[in-house]
Amino acid sequence: MTAETQNTVPAAPTAPTALPLTPGRWAFDPLHSSVGFVIRHFGISKVRGRFNDFEAELAVGETLDASSVTATVRLASVDTGNPDRDAHVRAADLLDVEKRPTMTFRSTRISGDGEDWTLEGELTIGDVTRPIAFDVEFGGVVDNPVDGHRHAGFDATGEFRRSDFGLDFAPGVLGDVIKVTLEMQFVDPR
Repeated sequence: MTAETQNTVPAAPTAPTALPLTPGRWAFDPLHSSVGFVIRHFGISKVRGRFNDFEAELAVGETLDASSVTATVRLASVDTGNPDRDAHVRAADLLDVEKRPTMTFRSTRISGDGEDWTLEGELTIGDVTRPIAFDVEFGGVVDNPVDGHRHAGFDATGEFRRSDFGLDFAPGVLGDVIKVTLEMQFVDPR
């Protein structure tokens, strides 16, 4: 070792300033995306479901601060695999989709690196807005030989307390924590 290399201190890792994606508005691919949820029933088992009608937008900026994610879920599209239960969930004593037709998300901060990211934002159900954070796994980017476009994939998980949104029906029957799983695919802006 030379004296020059002995005194060299490695640079501290820096947080990325941009997503590893081409800047622009990436189109949402609904055929390869899903919104799922899990809630406890009587505290002893879990009920899983999904929403079938949703949309999202990914705007990639030159920096992370200039990038954003928004999403809208139509609550009437709830699907637990049981039509009678779904009708009850939509009713006034549970979700009340007439009063609360949508659940929306708007990002406020994106951070991370490589495959692991955090997406922070605001979740709105009806007229109540609360902060939420999602752990995001970036699945990567691939050139699709069928449509000739680049596709990017993400898996995100987060949770919220339904009572924070005034959805405090059936305590003891339904758990308070709802776990949300998003699998999203977007198509490049060219």
